[in-house]
Amino acid sequence: MDAGTEGTQQPHLVLANKLFLLTHSDVDDIEKVTIRDEVMSTVIADDMAPLYETLTASSVLELDQKVLDSMRAKIDEELKKLDEKIADAEENLGESEVREAHLAKSLFYIRVGDKEKALEQLKVTEGKTVAVGQRMDLVFYALQIGFFHMDFDLISRSIDKAKNLFEEGGDWERKNRLKVYEGLYCMSTRNFKKATDLFLDSISTFTTYELFPYDTFIFYTVLASIISLDRVSLKQKVVDAPEILTVIGKIPHLSEFINSLYECRYKSFFSAFAGISEHIKLDRYLYPHFRYYMREIRTVVYSQFLESYKSVTIEAMAKAFGVTVDFVDLELSRFIAAGKLHCKIDKVAGVLETNRPDAKNALYQATIKQGDFLLNRIQKLSRVIDL
Repeated sequence: MDAGTEGTQQPHLVLANKLFLLTHSDVDDIEKVTIRDEVMSTVIADDMAPLYETLTASSVLELDQKVLDSMRAKIDEELKKLDEKIADAEENLGESEVREAHLAKSLFYIRVGDKEKALEQLKVTEGKTVAVGQRMDLVFYALQIGFFHMDFDLISRSIDKAKNLFEEGGDWERKNRLKVYEGLYCMSTRNFKKATDLFLDSISTFTTYELFPYDTFIFYTVLASIISLDRVSLKQKVVDAPEILTVIGKIPHLSEFINSLYECRYKSFFSAFAGISEHIKLDRYLYPHFRYYMREIRTVVYSQFLESYKSVTIEAMAKAFGVTVDFVDLELSRFIAAGKLHCKIDKVAGVLETNRPDAKNALYQATIKQGDFLLNRIQKLSRVIDL
């Protein structure tokens, strides 16, 4: 699992995406046949016997015992050679050669998809490593394993470890790479606000091609920003950002998606929204949050539309969005009930009336509530003291 040369995604993360598509209900069966063949070719080419056993056990791939035995034999043979190199280095060579021999064994376990042994060997390699930069590289390998298996506990621990290492030193290039890893972790765990900040910080310094191509990075940045930033910040940091403008046209529907939202062309926005939603469905990091994201983006666009009015007819809103009056009525009633929109529907008159909350009044109410809570706690405490 190499760090990936510039512009090249880490092969095992490409494989992880194909495995995700194989189990996805929206992917055509004919397409799945092609993907299954590609997965099998990668598994055989890298002798990924542990992964092959897992995939056959879950019926993703069919078991071919001869293929499995062949892979196991190759793994045993290669491990024997690696252990001999480690023994030779420990007896006859210096510390850096010993470290390189252990690192080679770590990378081999990563290549064959043996997660537990790979992590164990990375720990051994870390014990032989002095330089902060090289120890950071080992953490990046652990993070890649984490993203392959979507092991968020491992990812979280590795990010914390990397931050502690940076307190000892570390170069800016690795620090910037870590921001993208942490941003992807935040996005994958539904913390879109923090993901937005980390992604925007990394736009001009992006070198993390092992995770995903730059186009995909921009796709994630734009999607996270739309539901996290206010209108002014969105314009400054995303809509007018030169780094985003250079590639946004290459990503289907994305330019229309963000520009139609900012320019209040709601009919065009809904059209682009349909295309973007298909893209999100087929993304392994975003798919678990598909329904959440759909709700949040609709909250943003409906709030933006209603912000311009004290009251507006449901028919006018339906016309602006290119949908039916019944659809608007049903949609808004759900969002109002959930407390996402501050308006009320006058069904008889067919009008929407906005009732934006007063920030000062909300702060006053919150202070009163907290004061009541504090008084209750003091009263309880005084009873205990009296006893």
